[in-house]
Amino acid sequence: MTELKDNGEQIGKEKIVDIDIDGALSSEDGLPEDEVVKGERPRGRLMELLTENSELIENALNELLPSGEATHGVIYDVMRYSTLGGGKRVRPFLTLELCRMLGGDVRAAIPYACAVECVHTYSLIHDDLPAMDNDSERRGKPSAHIAFGEANALLAGDALLTYAFALAAENPFADAKRNVRAVSALANSAGFDGMIGGQVCDLLYEGQKIELDRVFDTERKKTGELIAAACTLGIIAADAKGHISEDVFAAARRYAYSMGLAFQIVDDILDAEEAGGDGADETSVVNIVGIDEAERLASMLTGEAVKAAGELPNGGVLSELALYLRNRKS
Repeated sequence: MTELKDNGEQIGKEKIVDIDIDGALSSEDGLPEDEVVKGERPRGRLMELLTENSELIENALNELLPSGEATHGVIYDVMRYSTLGGGKRVRPFLTLELCRMLGGDVRAAIPYACAVECVHTYSLIHDDLPAMDNDSERRGKPSAHIAFGEANALLAGDALLTYAFALAAENPFADAKRNVRAVSALANSAGFDGMIGGQVCDLLYEGQKIELDRVFDTERKKTGELIAAACTLGIIAADAKGHISEDVFAAARRYAYSMGLAFQIVDDILDAEEAGGDGADETSVVNIVGIDEAERLASMLTGEAVKAAGELPNGGVLSELALYLRNRKS
């Protein structure tokens, strides 16, 4: 087990790695340091902010994920192969930005954001397995079970899930009370009534034509819960004094669920368009209501997400993100 010290050192069994979190937050991009760390973000800079946060998380994950020579070192390789160098990093983006919006020190949000991304990556590794979706490619390269074998992929997913809780529990930039809250929130969102529950429903309904409300409930669990956890952990990181109201947490959850469901519907629309107008998945929104109605629902849910973002302090960047994800073409 590694330990991230509050002086920025990651201490492993045989080595010390310098994690320059303060350096990653420097004002090299031309912004004053206090604007990088907290407060309102300049409008119209969403793509720059996505890139900045993605690079920050990539660097942190590169340092935090295990590496080095070991008899069981293949598990390190699978964890790094699956986690680094790909993905939109939407979930850790939300963790960092919620912390900033509420005036928190973003250093407290970085380990939480990495924990969320580890849980997300574990879910993708397991989704790709032959027993689940049986996908041979992920993020433009062979899936983990193709590259390293099914057993190693399964174990790497398990390792990422357990490591996520260690990252949250041992966050040196937050106090123990916040870390306990973060672990609890992440566990509940990823667990049997959250993401796992959604995956079970997805398997249960496979090949069936089901009601739209069941699709929405499945996607709220499978996709929305982890997005909600990402937002919640960002608020916890900012809540050093325990004064942030439940109304803020509730607005963030409404944002997450609406944006997450819109995100999934847009995925269904893009898949259907690629397939020539037919949704390949019988449980997709497109297959149930058609593309035109799916477009309307995606826009309606995006509007709900924008409304919820407007209830949050400095929520402009969240509104921009929801609109960007609604209008994406890939």
